[in-house]
Amino acid sequence: MNDVTATAQSRPGTGIRTPVLAAMGLGAGHGPVRVIRSLDLEVHRGTVLGVLGPNGAGKTTLLMTLAGLLPRQGGSVRLAGTELPTGRPAVVNRAGLVLVPDDRALFTGLTVRQNIEIARRRDAALTFDDVLDLFPALARCADRAVGSLSGGEQQMLAMARGLVQDPKALLIDEMSMGLAPVIVEGLLPIVRRIADETGVAVVLVEQHVRLALEVADEALVLVRGAVALRGTARDLAAAPSALEAAYLGDGGAGSGHEPPGSPAPAQRQEDGTV
Repeated sequence: MNDVTATAQSRPGTGIRTPVLAAMGLGAGHGPVRVIRSLDLEVHRGTVLGVLGPNGAGKTTLLMTLAGLLPRQGGSVRLAGTELPTGRPAVVNRAGLVLVPDDRALFTGLTVRQNIEIARRRDAALTFDDVLDLFPALARCADRAVGSLSGGEQQMLAMARGLVQDPKALLIDEMSMGLAPVIVEGLLPIVRRIADETGVAVVLVEQHVRLALEVADEALVLVRGAVALRGTARDLAAAPSALEAAYLGDGGAGSGHEPPGSPAPAQRQEDGTV
């Protein structure tokens, strides 16, 4: 694994911040198939960690394992210093580690307001009005059925539902899935605002490398379930050759993996309406 820049490890009593979310030696997979191999990561309060990598690298498997939806196959996950159980998503969610899945998991027959009210914890710090401050576009459609919203509006709602669950850390999986690049350019800065204004630690899995690095503080490149490259987002953005080498290091163009700067994989593109 190549470090573009060294990152200090957090230790109690040293004056170095303790991470909100930390994984050490994490192993994960699907049944007997090992996908994630001995992965370490940490995310601090109010920061964004970008998780990048080619198709099939294990990015979604990583988030599902952190969220407890898949059992760990080794290693540990800690949230605010407390070890989380493996394979118990409800417990992990209540502890404050919240997943925004790539399918958005919305109630399309209900209104925006109802979707948020259903998801909101009674003791959540954010109110409905607070959410509208972060996502003003939702204020204009608060009483519309979710099924009538654009893809960009639905993605905002998915993130809003995650926030009203009072997370310490928010896991966002492929928020750009199915969206036109122009929509993604408008959505990703909201992730930056979430971290800055709420203090939530964010793990962002994203296929649009340049845009992800613009909003992230740190980033890692996952290839075949292992970290091939990590560093500050600024340093990685300034090292395109290192990024490309990490993406192509497991088979090159013939592997079906797209390096940074290549067009996004073929997918359903929504219209340009946010």
